[in-house]
Amino acid sequence: MGELAWDSLSAETLRRLEHASGRLASGTIGEMEDRLPWFRRLPADQRASVLMVTQTGVAGFVSWLRDNKQAIRLTAEAFRSAPKDMSRWVSLRQTVELVRVALEVFERMLPEIAADEKERGQLTEAVLRYGREIAFAAATSYAAAAEARGAWDARLEALIVDGIVRGDAEESLLSRASALGWEQTAEATVLVGNPMSAEPTRVVFDVRSRAARIHRPVLLSVQGSRLVVVLGGSEDEARGQEVLAKMAEAFGPGPVVVGPTVDNIAEAHRSASDALSGLRAVVGWPTAPRPVRSLDLLPERALAGDPEAEWQLIERIARPLEEATGGLMATVDAFLETGGVLEACARNLFVHPNTVRYRLKRVTELTGRNANDPRDALVLRVALTVGRLAKARGLW
Repeated sequence: MGELAWDSLSAETLRRLEHASGRLASGTIGEMEDRLPWFRRLPADQRASVLMVTQTGVAGFVSWLRDNKQAIRLTAEAFRSAPKDMSRWVSLRQTVELVRVALEVFERMLPEIAADEKERGQLTEAVLRYGREIAFAAATSYAAAAEARGAWDARLEALIVDGIVRGDAEESLLSRASALGWEQTAEATVLVGNPMSAEPTRVVFDVRSRAARIHRPVLLSVQGSRLVVVLGGSEDEARGQEVLAKMAEAFGPGPVVVGPTVDNIAEAHRSASDALSGLRAVVGWPTAPRPVRSLDLLPERALAGDPEAEWQLIERIARPLEEATGGLMATVDAFLETGGVLEACARNLFVHPNTVRYRLKRVTELTGRNANDPRDALVLRVALTVGRLAKARGLW
C-alpha cells in the first residue's frame, strides 16, 4: 500500500476518534441487532465475542490512522483475538454481513468527528480502505480455520477406520464417528484393496468424489499399501453390485474385497475382518471378479486358516445338509465324486436321474449353491470337508 491521503488529519480529530471508539463499537453492535435476525438469536456470550472483535477493530482503525503501515498487523489482530471456535458459529457469509454493517455505521458517524470537509473526505476514504483490509483478514482467518478443521477431521477419520480394523470398543467409535456427522444407524460395508496413488490427497479425492456421485457417506484410511473404505448405506442385491463396482474404480490395480453389510458402524469391525481375510486369501482365486465379496471367498479363506470362514461354511452349508432329510448330503457327495455326471451319480445311488435333479435343486434352495456350477461345486466340496474335519474334532 502506498502513501495515503489522510496522514494530515489533525491531532484533535484523532483524539476525538479515540474518545468516540466506544460509541462507534456499541453503535455498530446495536445496528447489527436491529438489522440481522440471526445475530439477535446468538447467545449472550457469542454476541459479547463479536463486540470484542468490533472494539479491537475500532481501536485498530484509530491506530492505523496514526500509522497506516500497521494495517495488516492490526486488522489481523482483530480476528486473532476472537475465540478459536468463533468460525464454527459465525459463517464467513455472516462475517461479511457484520463487516458491511460496521462500515455503514462508520461512514455515518465519522463525518461528525471530522474538523472540516477535507477531513470528512479523508475519513470516508480511510473507512473504505480499512474495510478492505478487514475483509482480507477475515478471509485469511476463515481459510486457516477451515484448513485446521480439515486436518483434524482427516486425523479423526483415520482413527475411526483404524479402530474399525482393530475392533475397538463401540462406545469410542460411535462418538468419534458422530463428530464427523456419520449416522449411527446407517448400515456400513467395508471395502479393502490397493490405493490408486501413493499421494494420500489424491486417494482421498478419488474416493470421496465417487462416493458423492452415488450419494453415499464414506470414511477411509490409507494404511501403508492398503486402502480401507467404509461405505454407508444399504447394499441390496439389485443396486448393491452397481454401487460397489463404482466404488471399486477408486482403488488401484489388484483385487478389491467387500465385507458383509452390517447394521451400523459399531459392527463394522465384522465387515472389516471378513474383508481383510478375503484380501489375504483372494490370491487363491486368480479369476475372482472385481470387486469380490468376502462371502464368495469362503473356500480360500478356510484353506488359509481363517476360523471364521470355516464356521460360516459349516453353518451355511455343511450343517444344513447334514441335518436335512432325503439323502441330500449323500447326493452332493456322489455328484461331486462322479465329476458332475448326472447319470453316473444316479446309478451310484440306485435312484432315477430325476431324483438326483430334484435333490440338487433342494441343495441349491438350502445352501444357495448350485452343484452344476464349477465354482459352487468347489464351495460345496470344501464346506463338506471342513465340516467333517470339525466334526471329527468334536467342534460340532
